[in-house]
Parts: sequence; C-alpha cells; structure tokens
Amino acid sequence: MRTIVVGTRKSALALTQTGQVIQRLEEVCQREGMECEFIVKKIVTKGDQILDVTLSKVGGKGLFVKEIEQALLDGEIDIAVHSMKDMPADLAEGLVIGAIPERVDPRDCLISRGNVGLSALPEGARVGTSSLRRACQLKFHRPDLQVESIRGNIDSRLKKLESEGFDAILLAAAGLHRMGWTDRISAFLTAEECVPAVGQGALGLECRAADGFMLDLLSRFQHEATARCVSAERSFLRSLHGGCQVPIGAYASIAAPDASDVMASGAAAIITITGIVGSPDGAELLRATLSGSQPEELGAELAQLLIAQGAERILAEVRG
Repeated sequence: MRTIVVGTRKSALALTQTGQVIQRLEEVCQREGMECEFIVKKIVTKGDQILDVTLSKVGGKGLFVKEIEQALLDGEIDIAVHSMKDMPADLAEGLVIGAIPERVDPRDCLISRGNVGLSALPEGARVGTSSLRRACQLKFHRPDLQVESIRGNIDSRLKKLESEGFDAILLAAAGLHRMGWTDRISAFLTAEECVPAVGQGALGLECRAADGFMLDLLSRFQHEATARCVSAERSFLRSLHGGCQVPIGAYASIAAPDASDVMASGAAAIITITGIVGSPDGAELLRATLSGSQPEELGAELAQLLIAQGAERILAEVRG
C-alpha cells in the first residue's frame, strides 16, 4: 500500500474537484493493480487570505499556488490539484504538470437578478467580477454597466449578489458545474462576448519532476486534446508575460476532441486559438485567431500577431 498525499486549497470548490480527481485516480490504481491510499492536505494560500483587494493589485496568479508548490518541494505532499487558470506561466523549478485531465465547460457565465442575460441587464446595472479580463470585455460590449470588484470563493460571491446589491456577477462556468450548481446560471457568455482565461475549465495535476512513480500514475489521467489546447494558451500567456494583473484571455479548441483521436493523428490535429488583450476600461480590445498543429509555436505566433496590433503598448500602460 502506497500513501499519496494530495495538496489543495481549502475552499469548497477546491476540495470538491480534488475529491473528483482522487476518485478517478483510485479507479486508475484499481484497474492497474496498484494499492494506493490517498490523503488530502488542505493548504491556505496568500490568495485565500487576502480577500479585500483585487488580484491585480496583490500579485496575480502565483497567489493561489505558491504555498502549495512549496509543500511539493518540501515533500509534504505528492500531488497538487490546481485550476489551470490559477497557474503562473512558468512553474517553480523542480516541478512539472504530470497530467491535465479533460476540460469541462471553459466559458464564463452570468448569474443575475431576474435570471436575465447580458443584453437584458438594465442600463447602469452593477456587475461584480474579480477578473480584469472579464471586466475589460464586459465594458467593451456594455460600456453603460457599472463593473465593480468582488472577491471570495464561489459560494461567498453568490451570497454577495444578494447581500451587496449587485444586479449580476460573472463566474467561470466550470466551478458551478463541478459544484453541481448549474441551476444558478442565468446565461453562458460565448467566446465572442468573453474569451475565457488561459486554462479555464481545466485542472492541472502537479508533482515533483523527479518522482517517477507519480509521473507514471498521472500520465494515465492525461487528456491529450485538452493538454495540447492548454499548452497553446499558456504559450500565448508566457509570450506576453501575462498574469492576473493584465486583461489577457485565450481559448484553444481542437478538431478531434477525443484524446485517442488526437494521439492517433499526432501533429496533424489542428488547434484553433483565439486570444485577446484589452485595456481595463474596455476602450480597447485587440483580438486575433490562428490555427496550427504545434501548440507552443501557435501560442507564441498568436502573441506576436497581437503585439503587432499594439498589445505591448496596452500591457505597458496597465503595468504602469
């Protein structure tokens, strides 16, 4: 019997998706004849402690992973379960993403009073979001709206919709799906209305680069189509030196969504990726779409297209 310690944030969503991952890994172990026991270790991150300041002002993506990655490096845990959209473009030295399971719904969604969609929100409605990316695109399409910062876990933000007088809030649909709360969704936002965050809807299972046993186990949980799409998105983010401090979004899809199809076709599988860079006030929104078969090169090339449109100027102004 091998004991495997799984590290995660302590929010209800993090614990739910970690439990779902463990259930799948237990099935893999049973199928492969491995005797494994999984133990959950809850870790409080800086992002969980600072809830009264927008993410863009307190450090961005690393806020939700640094303490968990340190626990991996210190040998306190064997696997970390992350939401890929929280992962910095570059991992800590000595750590790798051992597997990216199949992505669930990557879209953003609207939860509103009266259960109405974006176009039906009244003029001047108060909309809450913790994301500069969402705020930028929302203001671009509806400049009349009052977009305000709202932090906290999914359940606390849903409560704030009622308690703090918001007309609507924007959330990632994936979290609501995983929590079984899809009945709360008023409307899904298309990629035309709001390009998702890099890696949104996907999980990343991180482990030590030298841990051969964990790498072998996690490799059986890899969904190749999702991994290739997320790789393209993260290459785009890395090429723009992006994080939560700047309004950047990217979403990639593949013509053969089944992992076995992708593995069989190899480099011939065509990825289509759309990326955006915008100003926080929504006055400017640069957008480009590109297709290709090599994820890393594709993401970097898409970034260059937006740089040619003026993305570096916008990002420099935001970083300011």
